[in-house]
Amino acid sequence: MEKFTLGLVIGAVAGALATANSYKMRTLVRKTQAELQAKLDQMMDEKIRAMEAMTDEIKTETAEAAAEAENKPAKVAPKRKTAKKTVEAN
Repeated sequence: MEKFTLGLVIGAVAGALATANSYKMRTLVRKTQAELQAKLDQMMDEKIRAMEAMTDEIKTETAEAAAEAENKPAKVAPKRKTAKKTVEAN
């Protein structure tokens, strides 16, 4: 997506430079650039909204998991009986 956008911008600039002598072409290029910029802005806004929605969903799931963990009693491993070793000093 980013490569396409960059290529589009470079192509638009090159086209603008090639048609710099014609007023009609310059106005057409400006109009087209403005339309493309508006479409790209809209697409990027949609991507950002989708990413924000995903992060909000993840935050909600994490908060719910944390709340569940707080409500559950902690599992404690039973203590094992170990043999005591005595060390004799020489």
